[in-house]
Amino acid sequence: MGRRDPLIACAVAAVLLGTARAENPAEVLELPQVGVVGTTPLPGSGIDLRRLPANAQAYTGAELRRQGRTSVPEFLEGAAGGVNLNAAQGNREQPDVNVRGFAASPLLGTPQGVSVFLDGVRVNEPFGDTVNWDLIPPSAIASIQLIPGSQPAFGLNTLGGAIAIYTRSGASTYPDRPGADVSLTAGSHGRRSLVVDTGGQRGAWDWFATAVHTTDHGWALHNASRVRQLFAKVGRQDDRTDLDLTFGGADNRLEGTQTVPRSFDDPREPYTWPDTNVNRLGFVALKGSVALHADWLLSGNAYARRFRNRNFSSNVTDDPVDPAAAPATNDASHIAQLARGVGVQIAGTRRLAGHGNQLVIGASLDHGRARYTHASQEASFTADRGTIGSGAFLPEVDVETRTRRVGWYASDAFSIDERWTLTLAGRRDQADIAIADASGQAHELDGAHRYARVNPSVGLTWSPHARFTAYASANQGMRAPTAMELTCADPNAPCKLPNAFVSDPPLKPVVARTVEIGARGRIGDDGRWSVALFRTELRDDLQFIAAGSGATNAGYFANVGTTRRQGLEAAASGRVAPWLALAARLDLLHAAYRTGFVEHSPSNASADADGNIAVRPGDRIPGLPAHQLKLRAELGPGEHWSLGANGVFAGAIRARGDENGLDPQGRIAGWGRVDLDGRWRVSPRVEVKARVDNALDRRYASFGTLGTNVFAGSGRTFDPATARREAFLGYGAPRSVSLGLDVHWE
Repeated sequence: MGRRDPLIACAVAAVLLGTARAENPAEVLELPQVGVVGTTPLPGSGIDLRRLPANAQAYTGAELRRQGRTSVPEFLEGAAGGVNLNAAQGNREQPDVNVRGFAASPLLGTPQGVSVFLDGVRVNEPFGDTVNWDLIPPSAIASIQLIPGSQPAFGLNTLGGAIAIYTRSGASTYPDRPGADVSLTAGSHGRRSLVVDTGGQRGAWDWFATAVHTTDHGWALHNASRVRQLFAKVGRQDDRTDLDLTFGGADNRLEGTQTVPRSFDDPREPYTWPDTNVNRLGFVALKGSVALHADWLLSGNAYARRFRNRNFSSNVTDDPVDPAAAPATNDASHIAQLARGVGVQIAGTRRLAGHGNQLVIGASLDHGRARYTHASQEASFTADRGTIGSGAFLPEVDVETRTRRVGWYASDAFSIDERWTLTLAGRRDQADIAIADASGQAHELDGAHRYARVNPSVGLTWSPHARFTAYASANQGMRAPTAMELTCADPNAPCKLPNAFVSDPPLKPVVARTVEIGARGRIGDDGRWSVALFRTELRDDLQFIAAGSGATNAGYFANVGTTRRQGLEAAASGRVAPWLALAARLDLLHAAYRTGFVEHSPSNASADADGNIAVRPGDRIPGLPAHQLKLRAELGPGEHWSLGANGVFAGAIRARGDENGLDPQGRIAGWGRVDLDGRWRVSPRVEVKARVDNALDRRYASFGTLGTNVFAGSGRTFDPATARREAFLGYGAPRSVSLGLDVHWE
């Protein structure tokens, strides 16, 4: 038998034992009310928030849908502390999600630092640890949990935290009888959406399915979207077991305008076009648990995910001044990925020496295989900066990568007495990464890398009564460089992501160390508050360093020494009157380099004759606001109607390429946005809803990068002689209005 066979056997055993029906502790994270927080990748090992030494946040899918949010990132931006979005892609379905200054992004070239799980299955893609948020249907979500810090139990890449998403089941969504819901929405910029879900239960069996079809012309030119998502689950629960088989997929086409020069008067105009991503996903997952004893729960899962991405991007040529070179290139790439894995864990709550004790031991094995191809075509520009290809696409890269990740983890929450709880945890991770040239022409790409480390965690909570908890914790995490990063690490041969690979120096793993202290409590019947101070320090941090030139996405990966992210998170919420609920969150973040280094950034005004800038200790990390304020007010007497308003206000950021903070163009101004939502239940089966995003129609940018604008002449036509160095901005969407109708059947 292979090395993974014992894990598969355990996982299968975990989901096939047991026979009669009752409440199952492993199903708690699928319920409408979230009472516990997951502390490991697999469901079924949650812990009461009072005993958790971290500023964890939990939200229900019902909150997301009640506000009319169409994606997980949009909801987190308005509701969650420590989260901000970057509009780097120019498409609302593809934002960067930053948690405490660490990214979960769909964009190759963004160093990833947040792990994302769907029902215990890691959805960071193996090729570049990217997260494609457009693949997760909001209508399938039961709860979202944000566990910040370098939590080792969640495995590799958990530097700033983990986002755990749990899906709905038929038993929790339609507990009384089978039913169905249909939601129709129409709005600005040609947005149309149809969402259908259905489910029910019969005896020990239940089922749930949802489908989403959304089209959007886009608020800017050439940034339309088509999103088609499917999710289905069949489950069986009884008094000892919980078994779920899920499957689904997505077929999405997303156009993006990327970033736009600041000098462009109309942010709806693209710099160059077209830029298109086609994402296709198919997946199947089996998860389950069995109560071996009154005090022990054995859980397991097994999954397979096949993801394909086709990217077509238009770019200015690397040397736009050369009269012999074509002014533009069309780049076409294809990534085919297959991820498979299994996991198993056992959780016990048996008392130890007369004290309460919760022990979790688990293991996971994940395999990833990817095939990446890239071809390039010479092109010229039209008057509106579209590209017209000339000649054939010439292949440039054909590479295969394989990743293998093995992890073993354990955690124990020991109740010293009724007030004090000590939590100890640790995980050993090993990542093996193999890269092989598939073209037969570039064997220098071949290579194998191994990264291994044991990461510990310790935490202490003090809860003198049910309405107050104070805590302190320290933990470590590791991120292994991805195969994509390992082949794009030479400053002398920058990659035009995601389009070029070369043979480059090896990179070091990133090690994170986080310390956090905080407190939380309750006021009255439903009032809550929390405050947390944290510091995460990274050793051998891995950054994508912009190389400037005509292509604003050119650069390379490098270890840049030590970086630090530290800050304050404070929140309060509650119902101040029977008809009014209020919530507020304040985030302060100082993210800075602690080690100086030299970066090649020729578009920076302070660059020397070789195009280099000196980044000094204390310089801010680009793209991260120093402060954010989030407000929510909801007016409504109950379930019949409600009116809500969200305000998000963020401070200024620095543009990528301005890591030294010396370019006057590198400062991106702070911004504020107000969103409105409303709903009216006309009858028990019919509900009308409305939403206004960016109600004040403010123009703002949440992302920037320094580059060279070769369309600075009259009429915005290609003219390298008038090229100017400036900031390229990723703008937020202008005001949009949507109206919807929800119909429910039983």
